[in-house]
Amino acid sequence: MRMLVLGAGLQGSACAFDLLNEPTVSEVLLADMQVGTLPTFLQQRADSRLVPIALDVRDEAAVRAVLSRCDAVMSAIPYYFNASLARLAVEAGVHFTDLGGNTEIVQEQKQLHDAARAKGISVIPDTGLAPGMVNIIAQHGIDQFDTVESVKLFVGGLPQVPEPPLGYQIAYSIEGMVDYYTTQSLVVRDGQPATVTALSELEPVTFADSVGTLEAFHTAGGLSTMVYRYAGKIPVMEYKTLRYPGHAAIMQAVRDLGLLDTTPVNVKGTSVVPRDVFVKVAGDILRKGKPDLVALRVVVTGTSNGARRTRSWEVVDRYDATHGITAMMRTTGYTLSITGQLQASGAIEPGVHTPDECIPATKYFEKLAARGITVREV
Repeated sequence: MRMLVLGAGLQGSACAFDLLNEPTVSEVLLADMQVGTLPTFLQQRADSRLVPIALDVRDEAAVRAVLSRCDAVMSAIPYYFNASLARLAVEAGVHFTDLGGNTEIVQEQKQLHDAARAKGISVIPDTGLAPGMVNIIAQHGIDQFDTVESVKLFVGGLPQVPEPPLGYQIAYSIEGMVDYYTTQSLVVRDGQPATVTALSELEPVTFADSVGTLEAFHTAGGLSTMVYRYAGKIPVMEYKTLRYPGHAAIMQAVRDLGLLDTTPVNVKGTSVVPRDVFVKVAGDILRKGKPDLVALRVVVTGTSNGARRTRSWEVVDRYDATHGITAMMRTTGYTLSITGQLQASGAIEPGVHTPDECIPATKYFEKLAARGITVREV
């Protein structure tokens, strides 16, 4: 298998690292605008199969040339490039998957379904942690019931040791965090799509394994297209982010004070965007780089064989100190890699599908377990 990874940042590098651990992968092209010094964990694993290349994904001719060299593409770059990249991959007859995170882009990619089927390839957006892993687990849970009343998803990327004032460190992007805290969350209520305010409807979620009790609150994006897929079929579906207790109250106060607003204000004669200031100042403070963990739980309530019951599945993963790979990179970058490998091996039906629609849960869980990431029923 010849694989192309777009983006040499942390998630793309983790994806490339995982691909290099697979003997059936003959080449890994790692593309970015400028491929500088690779992370230590990838340098230590790299062999002749890893080929860093400079690529501007806005240059369609250059992208087409690189696509001709590979069997599957894994995109770990910003979501707003994914619609055009998926189109180019379909035209080239190459499998494509990405980290997604924007439902409108996913719906645009869905329009490529017939063209992808005609080329005999698959396109799978939203294959990270959330959306991604959590949606695959949610679909597995739904499949265990005859009828389903509610599906609740909880995911958090956290420092192993919380520090004040937020008990949080940047695991992905502070701009992304601010987006999640200021965008309406799409849920299913009474069987229909609905919106709720981010940071609202706080509830405790307790984990064993020394994680303890976390707080959960609404944020956008985690359910992705499952909202529309199950509208009219499942009465309640929702996604909440997990943080250490007290985080939501502080961030709600920050938001309510206008510090996350995008409308410029005049400060001593200079036009300033409050959000830009917050992102810069808080981002520098919260980029701690200390050992992290990912906590995930899916709770499904419904009926099976005439009996009403609730079943739950969870993942708790921690920083890989041996290789220096964060839990967020493992759960996100490895999921991207596993998806690309499933596509290239022919395990996915041609067409455009979200992970919950096409990834075989049992096989996916086995591949995660081989990487030390365990999905367990609790």
